[in-house]
Amino acid sequence: MRILITNDDGINAPGLAVLTTIAHDIAGPKGEVWTVAPAFEQSGVGHCISYTHPMMIARLSDRRYAAEGSPADCVLAGIYDVLDGAKPDLVLSGVNRGNNAAENTLYSGTIGGAMEAALQGVPAIALSQFLGRGTEDLDSPFQAAAQHGTRVVRALLDKGLWTQDDYRLFYNVNFPPVAGDLVKGMKVASQGFRRDTAFSCEPQTSPTGRRYLWIKGGPQHRPTLPGTDAAVNLDGWISITPMRADLTAHDTLAELEARLA
Repeated sequence: MRILITNDDGINAPGLAVLTTIAHDIAGPKGEVWTVAPAFEQSGVGHCISYTHPMMIARLSDRRYAAEGSPADCVLAGIYDVLDGAKPDLVLSGVNRGNNAAENTLYSGTIGGAMEAALQGVPAIALSQFLGRGTEDLDSPFQAAAQHGTRVVRALLDKGLWTQDDYRLFYNVNFPPVAGDLVKGMKVASQGFRRDTAFSCEPQTSPTGRRYLWIKGGPQHRPTLPGTDAAVNLDGWISITPMRADLTAHDTLAELEARLA
C-alpha cells in the first residue's frame, strides 16, 4: 500500500510523527509512506489552496517533503509532483494538535487535506487529538491517538463505507482527551455544534501604536448534543464522522423549489 500523509501543524509537528508511525503500521513492510506537509503551521486555513501564487517544495529526505502551502496544496503537490500523477491508495491527514470536532471542522486545515484527497478520488481520513486536563500530565498528549490510531484506520479500511460518487466520503476521526488506556472505544457520531461559543476577534495595540486583531477560539470543552462528535469525545470515546464536500442542504431542496415556484 502506498500512503500519502500530511497535516496542518507543519512538517516538524509531533502529531505528524505519530501519524508517520500509524501510516507505516498500515502500509506494512512492503508498503510506502510519503510525507508532504506544510513547511510552516497552517492551522485554520480550511480547504484553502494557493491558487494565486506559486509555492516552493523541498525534499528533506527519502519520501519526505515540505511545501510552502496549505494541507490541500500538499495533497496536490504529493499527487501531481512528488508521485508524478500516481495516486496513492490512501491519504492520512494529522494527527492534529487539538480537536477538529463540531464547528472546528469547518476551519480545519487537517480536514482540508483529507477533503482535497477525496475530491481527487483517493480514500482519506483526518485524525485529530482532543486536548484537555486528561492529556496535560501525559508524556505525550497524543497518547490516545498513538495507541489507537492504527486500529481505527484499519477498521475504516476493512469495514468503512468508501463511495465512488463525485463527492466521495472521507472520514473525520477525533481521539478523546484522555490517556490511551482510558479510551472507551469507537463511536460513529455526527458533527456537533458548540452552542453559546464561537470564534471571535480581539483588538490589541502594538508597542508602536498600530492596531491589530487576534482571532480567538471559544471554549473547547462545552459538550455538543448527545451522540455528536465533541460530546462523544468528552465522554472518552473516539468519534468517527463520515463527511462529504457537498455543501448542498439536500433536505431543503423540495420545499425551497415549491416556495419559489
